[in-house]
Amino acid sequence: MPHYIYESRLLKTMAGPICGVDEAGRGPLAGPVVAAAVILDRKRIPKGLNDSKLLSEKHREELYPRILEMAVAVGVGEASVGEIDLVNIRQATHLAMARAVRALSVAAEFALVDGNDPPALPCRCDTLVGGDGLSVSIAAASIIAKVTRDRLMVALHDQHPGYNWRSNKGYGTPEHYAGLKAHGVTLHHRQSFSPIRDLLTTHNILCGDESGDSIITL
Repeated sequence: MPHYIYESRLLKTMAGPICGVDEAGRGPLAGPVVAAAVILDRKRIPKGLNDSKLLSEKHREELYPRILEMAVAVGVGEASVGEIDLVNIRQATHLAMARAVRALSVAAEFALVDGNDPPALPCRCDTLVGGDGLSVSIAAASIIAKVTRDRLMVALHDQHPGYNWRSNKGYGTPEHYAGLKAHGVTLHHRQSFSPIRDLLTTHNILCGDESGDSIITL
């Protein structure tokens, strides 16, 4: 289970605060990538924090408001499908992380980032492989990012029900591929990802909603 040891070690060398940073949605074929940054008070850490992938949807939804209530600050950032296609998913993920840190109501002095690829943030940072299972701050960020993106994809499902985004959240499941075959590509699909790029190249089809919007803010 994640703990506060990494944050405590850093706070021996600096005043803080320390934020945890994580993302959701690097791999899907559709939708934005979302990142979150969370600063926790060591005396007010919500119980049950863990890597969001190891928690049920119900548990994540229960933890989400508790994190918002108990955290010192929470920031959320995202990079759009257009940005993903323009600069690639790695750079778009870094962009979303930087936006999340900038969105904190309390400026972080240092960030612990899940993974091994340090982004350019408005504060110093260090990476932690498997950090969402080691640091409570990163675990909290993983839950905020995951719930935020899942809700967004459910809203997009209501606009484009043929791909079952309510269930697959934009990942390349058999139902999603069946929807692509039946309905084509929407404006919310990542055209730089090979399955979508190949479909567009082969069939030369592109469809979307009337508004042309590719992002919904919940």
